[in-house]
Amino acid sequence: MPWSVAPLRLGRSWIVAPDVRTLRARWNRLVGAEGAEREELFGPSRARTTSSSVAALPGQRTGTVRFARETGPCPEPVRLVHGPFDEQWLLPDHRLIDTARPELWRVADEHQLFAVEQGYVPGAAGPALLVTAALPDGRSPAGRPGRIRPLFRRPGGEEPNLAPGLLPLLSERYGVRVTAPDVLAWATAAARPSSAGCRVPLPADPALWSTGVELGRRLTDIQLRGARGGERPRLPGGRRPYVRAPIPARPTTLAYEPGEETLTLGDDGGAGRVSPVPAEAWEFHVGGVRMLEQWFAHRTAPAEPGGLAAIGPDAWPQEWTSELLELITVLALLAGRDQERAALAEGPRLTRDALRKAGVLPAPAAARRPASVLDHQEEGPEGQFALL
Repeated sequence: MPWSVAPLRLGRSWIVAPDVRTLRARWNRLVGAEGAEREELFGPSRARTTSSSVAALPGQRTGTVRFARETGPCPEPVRLVHGPFDEQWLLPDHRLIDTARPELWRVADEHQLFAVEQGYVPGAAGPALLVTAALPDGRSPAGRPGRIRPLFRRPGGEEPNLAPGLLPLLSERYGVRVTAPDVLAWATAAARPSSAGCRVPLPADPALWSTGVELGRRLTDIQLRGARGGERPRLPGGRRPYVRAPIPARPTTLAYEPGEETLTLGDDGGAGRVSPVPAEAWEFHVGGVRMLEQWFAHRTAPAEPGGLAAIGPDAWPQEWTSELLELITVLALLAGRDQERAALAEGPRLTRDALRKAGVLPAPAAARRPASVLDHQEEGPEGQFALL
């Protein structure tokens, strides 16, 4: 997948939140302020101030006047994968984002999938490559962030982001028609972390390829959580986590009791309890960071008072509980596939020399750049049309 994009640099934490109501409250607080107070709440950076002149993000109907004069309603928040497995909401306003990577927004539609490389941490367990249908920010919990690789280079699922000649070569080698989603599925299952970036070995054995593609499809479906026409993830055998004791309004601690498979949110006196929580879900790490702990911290860590980031829900919202139960299910299902994924590393592989002889490597320079997308009408600064 030769075209890759660096992670987004948001520049200000208050434009992301786990719930939509919080973002709307922050927006209203900001546009209700004037002059120096608005500038301070905004959080100016080298890339963005309230006086910055910025075009609209592709596909978003947001204002393009300088933010110092903005008085309009809050733009409709969009889903953002804020680090691994953490689906939150973002204000999709280019005036608020330091480096938004417009080329990603231009190809983000109902056909697109994004492969997100995870930062490399020596000796750390966890997947090297994750897949999402929502726009990812590429944030890594630890280590240097990886790259974001769209499956398609154009909107509408057009032009796979693959080295030219790869699909015909694999189709001939494996005796089946290989598609771009097949390659992504294999990469999801077989990718390995390294200090040089995410590595994806290609097998010489057609049977191993078929096994890996089938496994990768299941892993992808689990991560997509019902997006793109799939089913919501469920644990086998009818098991599912339930809330056994109500979650308090403001839980500050998270703990796990392995003997009872119980997740405890809050102090013992009035703690919420969720079970059964499989041990593999609790122990699921990416980049050396436990995912359930990080998800909880993103929703409960105190913010600096006085700023927009301090605006949040008065109590734990019900939708957070539903998202937590689903995240437990997702992590447990993914962890249960570790042995199958490890088996894909066995056997002979297609070598770099073979790919070079077939003309697949090196990928041409044009394949490493964004495609020209000329059918988008995008608004430039101060309401002008942008010429692409």
